[in-house]
Amino acid sequence: MGRFSKILSSNTPAKGAQDPKPSVQQPGLDIDEKKALGPESLIKAADIAPPQTNPTEKFNEKASESPAVKETDQWLAQKVRIHGKIIDEIDLTALDGLEKEDLKDKIIAIVKEIASEEQMRLNAKEIDSLADGIYHEMTGLGPLEILLQDEAVSDILINGHEQVYVEKGGELEVSPVRFANEAHLLRIVNRIVSQVGRRVDESQPLCDARLADGSRFNVAIRPIAVDGPLVSIRKFSKSPLTLDKLVGFEALPDHVAHFLWAACKSRCTILISGGTGSGKTTLLNALSQSISHKERLITIEDAAELQLQQPHVARMETRPPNIEGNGEIKQRELVKNALRMRPERVILGEVRGEEAFDMLQAMNTGHEGSMATLHANTPRDAVTRLEQMVAMGDMKISPEAVSGQIASAVHIIVQATRLSDGQRKITYVSEITGMEGKVIQMQDLFRYVRTGTGPENKVIGEFRCMGIRPKCLDLITTRNIPLPEGLFEPRVMETGRLSELSFKERMG
Repeated sequence: MGRFSKILSSNTPAKGAQDPKPSVQQPGLDIDEKKALGPESLIKAADIAPPQTNPTEKFNEKASESPAVKETDQWLAQKVRIHGKIIDEIDLTALDGLEKEDLKDKIIAIVKEIASEEQMRLNAKEIDSLADGIYHEMTGLGPLEILLQDEAVSDILINGHEQVYVEKGGELEVSPVRFANEAHLLRIVNRIVSQVGRRVDESQPLCDARLADGSRFNVAIRPIAVDGPLVSIRKFSKSPLTLDKLVGFEALPDHVAHFLWAACKSRCTILISGGTGSGKTTLLNALSQSISHKERLITIEDAAELQLQQPHVARMETRPPNIEGNGEIKQRELVKNALRMRPERVILGEVRGEEAFDMLQAMNTGHEGSMATLHANTPRDAVTRLEQMVAMGDMKISPEAVSGQIASAVHIIVQATRLSDGQRKITYVSEITGMEGKVIQMQDLFRYVRTGTGPENKVIGEFRCMGIRPKCLDLITTRNIPLPEGLFEPRVMETGRLSELSFKERMG
């Protein structure tokens, strides 16, 4: 069992665990051979391997780097080296079926044993930190775990194994987190994509996936990524953002949120437009709080990430082609199938292609109140993009007919924008009022107008009500949904929450 057998055998065996078998020890075996020799277990020897090169040599080559960087690299190399030693010398079957806390306790005991034998100068805090890192390498996502657990981090951007950026408070900054080498990063990537039945390799170097908590994951590897794997992770808050929180963050005024809640509740069809990272999905999740729990919702996404706040939600996601190039299922097929599943609202995570036509058909055939997001800079651009996406489907339908479909299907377009200083604002709430000749007519109900720049390039602006009564107002009032008095009077709107009651308590 290796020299750490006494540590493992001193604890009560896990439930259902067999008597541990002696581990196979043969010198000169590479990682693949070790994997082939060992039985299946909670932790596989091939998941994380010690670096092929001597870490000391690696750091001598980097003598010109700053002391902080060298210290980080040395700590990482030490962690990977000890992890490799544990994998080499421990009987993995003895760890099968252990609870997380028991496994962590055993790892701490082993790290202490190694530190004592090698006379490593580590205090209790450093030993705990080292044990945590090794535990995450074995059971989690290695160096990423500390960033995923940090609630202040909203985005994780990895540019090769040596460069990791994070977004905090809307600003990008370099993270001290590093990976031992490119192979180390690729093992973590493969662990993520395999959990959702996807793959990434040289023949298919791009992949979208999701983490266990619903966070969005995208990776590009060689030969597409010239300097090593490029990974983007869009984290979602463990506690979903509500309209009340968005109003508190001054992303939109209380009265605008009140109107959007009423419009969604009254089954107005809403399209949320914006750029990457502008908060489209967050706003869609927040608006879903206004939907009755009696309604059946069907969501369609490339990678399931929506966090709707209803009990009756059926989720579907697309499937990429297999290694032979077969078996791909696109969003358009899912939209068609969703209409056979008795939905009351169909919600598309993002419209980006020919499925736009089927979405418009659904919105025009008894599925009012459906919602979707798409990429565009303004509400007018969103309408133009919809027209172009319908044309991508090679439908034998005139442009005028497409415009008519959009004008009758979509009621409200909400524009979400990420400003230059990292703030996220709802910059437009526009209504489609119909057709005039061949042109779709729109009117802005609310707008955010930039008025200046403050210290540290902070954007200064104000929310304005344009003084137009929306066409959908009849749809809201006939359902007895209350709206604030004077909501549509032209003025500069007050930001922040105007009531201690939540929207759910105010609107019912």
